Amino acid sequence: MLNTSLAQSVIDHAISLGADFAELFVERSQTNMVSTLSSHVQSVQSGIDFGVGVRLVYGTKVLYGYTNKAEEAELKRIVSELAAKDRRDPRISFTNFDYRRVEDKHAANRILSTDPEVDGKVAFLLATDKAARAASNMISQTRGTCGQVEQKIELFNSEGLHTGDIRNYTRAFLVAIASDGSEQSTGSWNDGGLMGWELVERMNSEAAGKEAARQALVNLSAKPCPSGRMPVVLGNGFGGVIFHEACGHLLETTSVAKKASVFHDKMGEMIANPVVNAVDDGTMIKERGSINIDDEGLDSQRTQLIKDGKLTSFLVDRIGSQQTGFARTGSGRRESYKYAPASRMRNTFIEPGNAELDDMIGSMERGIYASHMGGGSVQPGTGEFNFAVTEGYYVENGKILYPIKAATLISTGPKVLKEISMVGKDFALASGTCGSVSGSIPTTVGQATLKVDDILVGGNA
Repeated sequence: MLNTSLAQSVIDHAISLGADFAELFVERSQTNMVSTLSSHVQSVQSGIDFGVGVRLVYGTKVLYGYTNKAEEAELKRIVSELAAKDRRDPRISFTNFDYRRVEDKHAANRILSTDPEVDGKVAFLLATDKAARAASNMISQTRGTCGQVEQKIELFNSEGLHTGDIRNYTRAFLVAIASDGSEQSTGSWNDGGLMGWELVERMNSEAAGKEAARQALVNLSAKPCPSGRMPVVLGNGFGGVIFHEACGHLLETTSVAKKASVFHDKMGEMIANPVVNAVDDGTMIKERGSINIDDEGLDSQRTQLIKDGKLTSFLVDRIGSQQTGFARTGSGRRESYKYAPASRMRNTFIEPGNAELDDMIGSMERGIYASHMGGGSVQPGTGEFNFAVTEGYYVENGKILYPIKAATLISTGPKVLKEISMVGKDFALASGTCGSVSGSIPTTVGQATLKVDDILVGGNA
């Protein structure tokens, strides 16, 4: 996408101004988003974006700028402006580019640049709406979306790296709203991956619609949740969002290097119950958080974060490695050319154990079974969180009694890790999107069903 001699000239200019490291991140992205509201198409949006990000490093100081013009004069102007306060005599010499071809382990078939397949996406969403409405006459409305992105990137840096990659992301979801005339409730379904519209081949529109409707109807009949400290069983799949948000971010060198994480000095220590094994794996085939290479050009990898309760690794990007001394883990990620990369999660999950759901439920005298989790808020640095339960049940004397509503789980990531006593066999992943200092990126969360022995539950019963 960018002429090699042009890239060399720009990086030579950065080196001449004394930069310790210089990088060009070139991106061309094509997007398509189809949205429906009940049985009607609400919008179809498509677009193309192109730009070049310029990163200079002086010591551990990062300077970043970007432009939509792939012109030598423009790129050199940005370099000069970035380096204006830090320029000095050259410290390094230029290394000739050595192009490295990346093996695409997640090759997509039905991609945007070939055919956006809008009619097929509309048909799928309308079919999910029909299935949700057929489940009950109390389903009053649905909202559906199919989003697809084709991202091409190219990297050049002052260490001689020249490489590139193509990423295709597709995600679909449906929200169903149930109403009994006086109250409303919602339910949802979603799927996604690092793939093209062939995602539709593994999705079932009838099952998707029924699942969103089922959850909405359960919530419509739910009773207020009791509050207090009690054990909670967290469902599989998206239940892993708590580990991602309240613990995973604390293991990124973005926070570790600044000592803004409670785990910054805990390497090799027991930070969780011995039943906890946590991984961040960017190599899983066609999962939404996977990548062939990170946004700094390093091969993706599987990173064991916690082993038998012991902290074994952080998630490390280039700058994080300089600041902490830990080896890079292929975790440098960014939303687009508008952001400098930072250490970020990929597919992050707690590995399965051998416990049974019935045993977890049966062990609770009074507690909550949170089968589906939603979003929440997290305090950076401490991992203090407040997450909503989107589908939950009250448990008493080892029996599920009734569905509950308006439940929240309140604790800290470090505390929850030590309170996990049982991890199930029913491992599942769920696709999502994570926002942080380098923008919003595709990720995956996951876990098997697990039991937390003690956590504060907020409710209004």
